[in-house]
Amino acid sequence: MSRKILFVVNNPAFFLSHRLPVALRAKEEGYEVAVATMQGEAVAQIVAHGLTHFVIPMSRSGMNPLAELRTIYALYRLYRKYRPDLVHLVTIKPVLYGGIAARLAKVKAVVYAISGLGFIFTRERKGIDWVKEITQVLYRLALGHQHSRVIIQNDNDRQILLDIGAMQASQAVKIRGSGVDVAAFTTQPEPEKPVLVTMAARLLKDKGVIEFVEAARISARNGSDIRWQLAGTPDPGNPASVTPEEVKSWGSEVTVLGEVKDIASLYARSHIVALPSYREGLPKSLVEAAACGRAVVTTDVPGCRDAIEIGKSGLLVPVKDAQKLYEAVARLAADDNLRLSMGNEGRILALEAFDIRKVVDMHLAIYEELLA
Repeated sequence: MSRKILFVVNNPAFFLSHRLPVALRAKEEGYEVAVATMQGEAVAQIVAHGLTHFVIPMSRSGMNPLAELRTIYALYRLYRKYRPDLVHLVTIKPVLYGGIAARLAKVKAVVYAISGLGFIFTRERKGIDWVKEITQVLYRLALGHQHSRVIIQNDNDRQILLDIGAMQASQAVKIRGSGVDVAAFTTQPEPEKPVLVTMAARLLKDKGVIEFVEAARISARNGSDIRWQLAGTPDPGNPASVTPEEVKSWGSEVTVLGEVKDIASLYARSHIVALPSYREGLPKSLVEAAACGRAVVTTDVPGCRDAIEIGKSGLLVPVKDAQKLYEAVARLAADDNLRLSMGNEGRILALEAFDIRKVVDMHLAIYEELLA
């Protein structure tokens, strides 16, 4: 009988973009693979890949205690019914709720994928931060499985989890992001000028979209011919999302493309890639920029600084600082040699650290170790 792996991810589209290659490789290696997500349009694509799919009741950002308990119970029942040999939990709620349910259901092995811990652990509040305290307890409960591995994407997240007593050092495995197909994302010659800087992300305030727009306005006020464009849409299910009305108010300084599926072509038409995010696990957009040989400007925060070779493949700027963002972009725009050199270094980094084949191999090795 084939050994069973069950992926638990909140958003089916996120599973397709970040974990599908791992699931398909596991299936090729003889595992029976199933996926549990919320309902969504991308479910049909998951099934089309020959993967069993289960719908779980889970809200992406809801905090209703009864609804959250229903999610834990639904996962517990699914584990007891499907009886996976290993569950692979991806993103915060699946990690927390799926991890607790896995311990209750006595699942044999668990892989926790920490895609970024968020601001709860770094924000400063006067008095007791009850949300932070409760979250720490949940992480301790969720990550306490005796036969498990915790995949972290940056050293900051690893240290936080160790400091709060949520995991043992022996559980941690560092994998820098979800990988990129370096055969599909290739270095292309730069397009003709003027220089075009691109930010590809959901239009969330904590992705730094407001700072990007303000940097574009500073650029225009300075008479620069640098062009600025955003590839992404608002995300109504996320409390940090900008509104459609805000997007309409941004004016002509920045071009908003909406959702773009062909990121490789988008970057081929760009000179610079920017992501002024407030915090990340390890951003896929910067991994793809590296593979495409494009210089990067990003923020000096966990996850973002881990996605570049600092000063070699990209520049770091302070978080929430539109002026410094503009200055870094302008520096790269004015120096062709520096920009091209950083792009070349990014491509080398992608081949060495981000190649999807290496990332998939590391995941399969974890599965084999836990199920040996």
